[in-house]
Amino acid sequence: MSGSGSVEELGAHAARARAMALLRIRGRATALAILPAGAAVVLLVAGAQGRIEGDVWATVSWTVTGCAVAVLLIAAAVALAVARARPAVSPTVPLTEAAAPDLYRLVRDLADRLDVPAPSAIALTPDCDSWLEDRTHPAAQPHGKGLAKGLTGARRGRRVPAAPVLVIGSPFLWWMRVAELRAVLAPVVAGTGPSAHPDIAAARRFVRGLDAAVADAAQPGGGWVRRRCTVFVGWIARLMLRGCRNHAAEMERCVAAAASGRAQGVDYGLRIVAQEQVGLAYAGWDRLLTRVALPAWRMGRWPSQLDAGVVSALTELSRRDRLAEGFASRLGERPACDLIEEPGVADEAASLLAARLFHGGPAEAGPDWAPVDWQQYPEEVVDRKWRAEAARLHRVLDALGVATSVSVGGPGARGADGAAVPTLARVIDHLATPGADSEALAAGIGAAVARDEAAGTARPGAGPGVPEAAAPAATDPAPLDLWGPVPLPLFPLQPPRTGTELLADHVVAMVCCAAVDTAGATPGLDWLDGPALLVDGGRRSDLGAPVLSLVEDGDAEPLRTWLTTVGVRTDKPVRLG
Repeated sequence: MSGSGSVEELGAHAARARAMALLRIRGRATALAILPAGAAVVLLVAGAQGRIEGDVWATVSWTVTGCAVAVLLIAAAVALAVARARPAVSPTVPLTEAAAPDLYRLVRDLADRLDVPAPSAIALTPDCDSWLEDRTHPAAQPHGKGLAKGLTGARRGRRVPAAPVLVIGSPFLWWMRVAELRAVLAPVVAGTGPSAHPDIAAARRFVRGLDAAVADAAQPGGGWVRRRCTVFVGWIARLMLRGCRNHAAEMERCVAAAASGRAQGVDYGLRIVAQEQVGLAYAGWDRLLTRVALPAWRMGRWPSQLDAGVVSALTELSRRDRLAEGFASRLGERPACDLIEEPGVADEAASLLAARLFHGGPAEAGPDWAPVDWQQYPEEVVDRKWRAEAARLHRVLDALGVATSVSVGGPGARGADGAAVPTLARVIDHLATPGADSEALAAGIGAAVARDEAAGTARPGAGPGVPEAAAPAATDPAPLDLWGPVPLPLFPLQPPRTGTELLADHVVAMVCCAAVDTAGATPGLDWLDGPALLVDGGRRSDLGAPVLSLVEDGDAEPLRTWLTTVGVRTDKPVRLG
């Protein structure tokens, strides 16, 4: 305990030293601003006492006075701009104490054990991380509503001394057990101790204000005069930030070291085990977002229970990965989400926020942006995704003048609307034909996808906000209001797909549609890989290689063998859309 105490004391002392260094930078800037005023006062007093006489000294005095007034005005304008600049606030879903009394009680008890101030409030973030965030700036306060009371019970309508907000990764609440969550949060909550020190708090406000001023200067818009003033303020703030960078980074490192040292005596042994769950949760959350949620978002559907889904994904990972054996046995213990009164409501709000942050969907549910639960996912997402991509593939083939070449009505047969019959054989024969221009097909699909995605971004109701389901927690501003005009998504999950990748995806979709329509296969959901084709109740995961052979090399034999094994009829029309 003495060792941890010494680490805490050393870290706190070093943090205060770095904070003083930052405040000295602020003091030097202030002194530089008032230096001309001091010189002007000396000259004016000397002139009034008759110590300096003559027209030359009078000219010098008034010139210095004019410069001093100009510098003071500029300094005041810069200081006002920095003070009014809105620091970045992480988009989160706020939780009131009424919505999560047990969670607030756990955090408050943890703060008592650590002998630090309790966080002022709790919020959820759709990410695998937890941190403290200062939201005492007036821009981060609710407007036109009753003031929220957090763990400390302090009103926060304007900047007042208050502990920071505790932001908790929502996947942790659903995957971790209560004891594990307490162990993981201990070093985070311990950070409220250093945050309460006035020098550290003042240094942080100073750095955040400079950073916000730089960010404001980077925003386009405004009149010519206003724009020039903003750029000048941003230039001054950037110069000061360069001098603060090393001190600020070292101060935060020392604060973290002090918090870690203070938390050594609270659930330290359990924390080592809980950190393994943090890594596992991150891996499962990443797979769930990129493989399961992203296809749904692209179809205009957002899974409304992502956090519950991560439990299924991690359980499946535990079943497949021998290194994860034993993790599933923890599921018999009380999950941390039980600390919330209505976990489904919080999960839905966090799921919608995740969709907006990582994909950029609208703020509210609608006909083109509807929630979907996991039972509906295969029908509402997987089957619709395959049908839409198969339809797009045939539209591009129609545009390229590619006709059917199978015996459904004879070569070159047309449907009732004049379009070629949508069969799998049409796709295979075209790509397997020597000299076939697969690049033109890939380019056409890429252009069609870009048009569809551009049309999707124009959906109505794309303003910031959270669903009505989150009403019990909605005492703070909407999660994305504080980001202003920043375009969504803030954190896109994947880079744009190439034309070849899109073509392969569309051919796979066409094969899956044919398998469903002619071989009795069904759409399904794999928790780690997303949309899946189920044949005789089992997942077929061996379709990718035959399709790539066809798309990249024009070799259709591997795919034809696969189709024969499954029993897919390539000459039968496929239902599209």
